[in-house]
Amino acid sequence: MSQHGALENLTILDLTRVLAGPFCTMMLADMGANVIKIEIPNGGDDTRAYPPFREENLEGERESLYFANINRNKKGITLNLKAPEGKEIFKKLVEKADVVVENYRPGVMDKLGLGYDVLKEINPRLIYAAVSGFGCYGPYHLRPGYDILAQAMGGMMSITGPKGGAPTRAGSALGDILGGLHVTIGILAAVNARTITGEGQRVDVSLMDSVIAATENTALKYLESGQLPPRMGNRYAAVSPYDGFRCKDGTVIIACGNQKLYDKLCNEILNRPDMITDPRFVDMPGRLKYQDDIQVVIEEWLKDKTMNEATDILLSHGIPAGPILDISQILADPHVKEREMFVEMEHPTLGNITVNGCAIKLMGTPPVVRTPAPALGQDNGEIYRDLLGLDEAQYDALKEKHVF
Repeated sequence: MSQHGALENLTILDLTRVLAGPFCTMMLADMGANVIKIEIPNGGDDTRAYPPFREENLEGERESLYFANINRNKKGITLNLKAPEGKEIFKKLVEKADVVVENYRPGVMDKLGLGYDVLKEINPRLIYAAVSGFGCYGPYHLRPGYDILAQAMGGMMSITGPKGGAPTRAGSALGDILGGLHVTIGILAAVNARTITGEGQRVDVSLMDSVIAATENTALKYLESGQLPPRMGNRYAAVSPYDGFRCKDGTVIIACGNQKLYDKLCNEILNRPDMITDPRFVDMPGRLKYQDDIQVVIEEWLKDKTMNEATDILLSHGIPAGPILDISQILADPHVKEREMFVEMEHPTLGNITVNGCAIKLMGTPPVVRTPAPALGQDNGEIYRDLLGLDEAQYDALKEKHVF
């Protein structure tokens, strides 16, 4: 196995804050990229003030675990991009960078005099990636963007929620995460394109677009039938039985994605071969129409079984199944542990903390959680002195003027 990081040859200037952008740069950093997180000198990333907190860190102060989780493996500097000296320093950093990532509202970097058209003249190989609520063009492009707006306007909320219930936001910031994933993919595609063309390019990702893409065939259903897809709880509009079913200690998911699996469920588990030939259930459209009737039979079989017992029986017959786990159960799950989806690490002020692992398993150059999230301006000396070559007098003068 190589000790190299898959992206260790890339230097990323990270101007992002909160979640969509930092999630992207976290993934790039996990895969070895040299990510330099640039924060405003006074306060830094908003998420330094976001819960959950460790109320007393090793220095007796309250500190954000949110920030620590999403900003590991990054170096951290401060820089005032509104100051003339700050703009010049940023341009010098751009000369040495492969990628700039930002998630300001479109137009902010242009107003600062640091938009793509300016930066590409400094470094024609630069990849300039931006993730925003609605993208850099279109009627909504200047609107502020937040996860809940992306989920609402991208269609996800309209199909999420209990049957007959209100539109519901996904429990996590799914719009931000999808935006972060898409801009990561866009950056990596642009890096490859640069090996072909020799030039960088602009990558534009919208949270709303990212959510629309994740609604998969929702639009096709409407275009074909003229009917708005209803909210169905845990059910799926194309397959049945494919749902959560109540058992003794919780809910188990059963996913019969084809006729063969449905036949096995009826014959081998429910002992109801009549349900295969019953006119109501003989094909998928019928099973979708009469899901409530199927649910009654399945839950009667489940009523005296635990989630794990039911799962084991179903899997032993080749029927896809699994329990609905809460986060305490996920943390204790042996499969999750073996795949290192939660990683313990030592933080200089928080002490021992647990952060999310990387979901991408590169078997030759595995992503690694190496270093904790930086303190505000932690790496100013290294970057400004060592990378840009500022001498002590220049460094001290700029610090005195609050440029960083």
